[in-house]
Amino acid sequence: MTDVQATAAQPEQALIVIGDITVSKSWLVTPNGSRPLKGTQIFITDLSHTQTKIPTWAIVLAIIGAFFFLLGLLFLLAKETVTTGHLQVTVQNGNLIHVTQVPVTSPGAVQDAHSRVNYVRALVAATGA
Repeated sequence: MTDVQATAAQPEQALIVIGDITVSKSWLVTPNGSRPLKGTQIFITDLSHTQTKIPTWAIVLAIIGAFFFLLGLLFLLAKETVTTGHLQVTVQNGNLIHVTQVPVTSPGAVQDAHSRVNYVRALVAATGA
């Protein structure tokens, strides 16, 4: 029995999941197929957008407060950060190419996805690729 057959016979614990991509210690699993992790390339493209804006509640309170007190205009100083969009993660190993989109709603989610991709890169490097 070859090393690949022996490894394939024993399922491995999933170490990390990015969208519909699952990575174990030595395997890459996607809906398009599975490959050994060695030689895998992973790319991430940030297609998210983060903006700072005045929330609706602050505008409403500023209008109501302006009629009674001029201090109501201070509500316009309130800001909120909104992140929308997605990250595109691409994995490639030989003739297997798979692209997944990970929706993000906060800057923390963007950082988490980048950290996951970097972890997979470290796993690939540990395989000696």
